[in-house]
Amino acid sequence: MRIWVNGALADAGEATVSVLDHGMTVGDGVFETVKAVEGRAFALRRHLNRLERSARGLGLPAPDRDEVARACAAVLEANPVALGRLRITYTGGVAPLGSDRGDAPATLIVAVGGTPRRPDTAAVVTVPWTRNERSATAGLKTTSYAENVVALARAHEHGASEALLANTAGMLCEGTGSNVFVVLGGRLLTPPLTSGCLAGITRALVLEWTDAEEADLPYSVLAEAEEVFLTGTLRDVQAVARIDRRELPGAPGPVTAKAMSVFAERMAADFEP
Repeated sequence: MRIWVNGALADAGEATVSVLDHGMTVGDGVFETVKAVEGRAFALRRHLNRLERSARGLGLPAPDRDEVARACAAVLEANPVALGRLRITYTGGVAPLGSDRGDAPATLIVAVGGTPRRPDTAAVVTVPWTRNERSATAGLKTTSYAENVVALARAHEHGASEALLANTAGMLCEGTGSNVFVVLGGRLLTPPLTSGCLAGITRALVLEWTDAEEADLPYSVLAEAEEVFLTGTLRDVQAVARIDRRELPGAPGPVTAKAMSVFAERMAADFEP
């Protein structure tokens, strides 16, 4: 594997950053995961827009979009994969130990790895932990992912591939690495960004390409929704077939199946929507 680190490609064994990088010591960084298909990055412009927003939200200097785009192109050319996870990581750079930032330039890392196509359905679990919708980092895609690691491990312990979280107000928020949509009374609904969820790229496209609406939803909606699906960069639109012990027979249901079809068609027609 060839990885881009601060301006150049390097072999994986030589692609290193300082142990004093602020992304390493305190998680002071942001990232994007971009879907790559046969050397092409899907919706890269939208991902770079969000990378900028996340960096601004953390108070990091704006990333050089041209450099990031060059890095993505170089990594994809150096590492041919049919379906890949292109990871862009941007951190505060070398800094003193502790929360204070240093004067060093930001660190930019871009890598790609092959990934299998996701199954059409998934099992999910609910967990006792919550998202803080009033957090300073709410809605930012930061490298501080420890709480997602814990929640996802709980999901795996119960034979599921995702965990869904409420926010502190008891409203449905998101998954550890996905957004969530529900069908209720025939309406396709997803939590608003004010719930504290990430402004997912796939989420935004589903809202644009279907008749989905944003709505405040109690966490308990998961026990009564007619259909549920997840969206994410590598999930696209993925039906939920089980929530905890509740089975959703026939998943994907008709609304989910239509969203899956529309998304696949629109993505194939335009890689930079």
